[in-house]
Amino acid sequence: MMFFMITCVLLLSACSFSEDKSVSAGEGPAGELTVYTAIEEELIPLYLESFKEKYPDIDLKIVRDSTGIMTAKLLAEGENTEADVIWGLAASSLLTLDNKDMLKEYSPKGAENIKEAFKDKNDPLKWTGNAAYMTGIVVNTTELKKMELPIPKTYEDLLNPEYKGLLVMPHPASSGTGYLTVNAWLQMMGEAEGWAYMDKLHRNIGTYTHSGSKPAKMAATGEFPIALTLVYTAVQMKESGAPVEIVLPEEGLGWDVEANALINKSNQESEELAKVFLDWAIEEQVMKKYFEANGHTTGNSQFEKSNFFPENIEEQIYKDNDLYWAAENRDSILKEWEKKYGSKAEVE
Repeated sequence: MMFFMITCVLLLSACSFSEDKSVSAGEGPAGELTVYTAIEEELIPLYLESFKEKYPDIDLKIVRDSTGIMTAKLLAEGENTEADVIWGLAASSLLTLDNKDMLKEYSPKGAENIKEAFKDKNDPLKWTGNAAYMTGIVVNTTELKKMELPIPKTYEDLLNPEYKGLLVMPHPASSGTGYLTVNAWLQMMGEAEGWAYMDKLHRNIGTYTHSGSKPAKMAATGEFPIALTLVYTAVQMKESGAPVEIVLPEEGLGWDVEANALINKSNQESEELAKVFLDWAIEEQVMKKYFEANGHTTGNSQFEKSNFFPENIEEQIYKDNDLYWAAENRDSILKEWEKKYGSKAEVE
């Protein structure tokens, strides 16, 4: 798969790294930095605006793909990875990388303002979260009305035989959104009941996409009237006028954290620049952009969100979600899932 790559010259702050001050080119740290990310493609330039204003002498090479593909790429590259820093990859993926000794300890400036659930439990930190992201049920109300079908309100409702072939959700091996959904079911229902649930759900699935956001777009166009998908993308579709409704299942929302980490490698120059990037990545003005995009952030600050985001979304997330368990069991879960349900995967 081709990787989305952007190379941009970014602005450096003054030597004091003041959050609100920029400097002219040549006055701050300089060099090249390779950043691997799974952040949605259209959000990357919006997030990087303030970095461009602060760090004019750092050349960033941004390598972007979906969570599953990016995780597989990093695992395959191992100690020979080109990445200097990881930005906005699922925390469960970062924990998998940490099991391979690919992450290095670093607690960014301001990490004390990140809520405990959304950063590494160890100190110094090996990962720090930007925003939690979660899945909900998204329905095309126009299409369901035509079919005279009810709007599902729970995961159990999705097993309604009348929905056969009408559902779409992300593939957990290629999409972090897909994996967090599967992981949530296995944790909230228990493994045996979770797999039994997915056996039944599979009968109603039309296809499993390789993108976490694609099901929301397919629901918006009516290609599939019911989607398990990224809430952020569903909000975008609603803002654009699509006839969609976002349902937060009463059993709880599966979630993961878009998180950042320092790659464990010997290049000291890139490490110092990577630390600058990691400090910037959780600054207040950047956290505000994460919030505007996701309706949620990992910090303690309060921001005003879009009217299209569901109310009290943070209260709806599955509280007992264990990201460390998700990382430890990732390989076995994906192997079993592929064996059972891979036949309906979208053709790449």
